[in-house]
Amino acid sequence: MQDAINWGILGTGSIAKKFATGLTVLDDAKLAAVGSRKQETADVFADEFDVPRRHPSYEALANDPDVDAIYVATPHAFHKANSILCLEAGKAVLCEKPFAINAAEAEEVIGVARDRGVFLMEAMWTRFSPVMCKVRERLAEGAIGEPRILAADFGFRAGVNPERRLFNPKLGGGALLDVGVYCVSLASMVFGAPPAEIATLAALGETGVDEQSAFILSHGGGELAVLYTAIRTSTHHDARVMGTEGSIHIPQFWHPQEATVSAGGEERRIDAPFVGNGYNYEAAEVMECLRSGKLESDVMPLDETLTIMQTMDRIREQWGLKYPME
Repeated sequence: MQDAINWGILGTGSIAKKFATGLTVLDDAKLAAVGSRKQETADVFADEFDVPRRHPSYEALANDPDVDAIYVATPHAFHKANSILCLEAGKAVLCEKPFAINAAEAEEVIGVARDRGVFLMEAMWTRFSPVMCKVRERLAEGAIGEPRILAADFGFRAGVNPERRLFNPKLGGGALLDVGVYCVSLASMVFGAPPAEIATLAALGETGVDEQSAFILSHGGGELAVLYTAIRTSTHHDARVMGTEGSIHIPQFWHPQEATVSAGGEERRIDAPFVGNGYNYEAAEVMECLRSGKLESDVMPLDETLTIMQTMDRIREQWGLKYPME
């Protein structure tokens, strides 16, 4: 076992708990500290996950000398400020998706990381799952020829609550930033570039956020990504990459356990179930990068994170959807 990387978690919500659970299967990771806005919530989280250091403020966590890397697990609207706080304290940062509210915020965070020479990565956990790693390998080796069309969806039905994150514009609510980002990121991974053109329609709900939408991303060589997302309608969470010589089907693509490659009249399954809950893979990537002296990940590079945010900005611009902080 290599020397353990000491993690801190900023925030104590459901996603923070999933990440803490993921760390438990990594022998070279230690959950050393948690930071919350109140001592009480920090203590409750720390008791549940046996965390030795519990801070009543995000500032205290960022300045904890025993912490090497911090996972930012707060709502979308706070990602920029929380990430910059940690970066300026010299801490490596893994920031939950969406990376920020918009591309301008993302660019600001990336600028701080690069100016200070500190590691930063978007926590797009799907990108690091064993199945998705094998899908990238199959695409790179030309198993289905040239990818031409991607079809993907991610939607679920939630009850409307104007005060909660999903439906609150002040918190960056709506389907696109919450789950549509998985579809946009997948298109970026498959086609390797931002779209040249975008066509999209959305249904904006009573709180003003996008409750469901569909969009087509047209890439430079005519490749198409046909995507839809929702927070008021359940969908199949399916992805299919169709190429000139075959296709790849990825059920439940945002946390995939299997995929099927169809080419040359044959079907070949990719079976790669998670070890742990899946959040461990993105943490392992961060730790590998830190030990190698890298300031960003080759799998989820910062320039790509920025172009994904730019794509979502372009989508929202067509809807006329702006958040109060923009």
